[in-house]
Amino acid sequence: MEKLEIRNSITINADPTKVWEVLTQPEQTKKYMFGCEAISDWKPGSPLLWQMQHEGKDFVPVKGNIVAIQPEEMLAYTVFDPHTTIPDIPENYLTVTYALTSDNGKTNLTVTQGDFKIVENGEKRYQEMYNNGEGWTPILVQIKKVAEKS
Repeated sequence: MEKLEIRNSITINADPTKVWEVLTQPEQTKKYMFGCEAISDWKPGSPLLWQMQHEGKDFVPVKGNIVAIQPEEMLAYTVFDPHTTIPDIPENYLTVTYALTSDNGKTNLTVTQGDFKIVENGEKRYQEMYNNGEGWTPILVQIKKVAEKS
């Protein structure tokens, strides 16, 4: 069975160390992830909360766990919207993987999210995330801007 995934890539004019910083430091993530800070100790199995301020209170629109991590090379984590009506069980979490490859002082960043075929309401969730073919592209453009500006 073929997976139902979203995959987007971008080339960033910054080295993998800088891009990694942007992907994992809360003060950087809030610049491209809709104001959310990525809160984690960045160890496999640890929680990852995408936290923001909403009406003066901490709000977590997305949560998950770190699956695998190789600094400056790869980060995989699960994601789940705790405010949905879908049961909060591991089978309904999607996996997001960032793959970084160095290329003469630049970084090729590829993001993969899925498998939408194996989660509840997967097709609907895929269509919402895919967003007319954009997928992760708008977020990658923002990551690029943050990494290249710093």
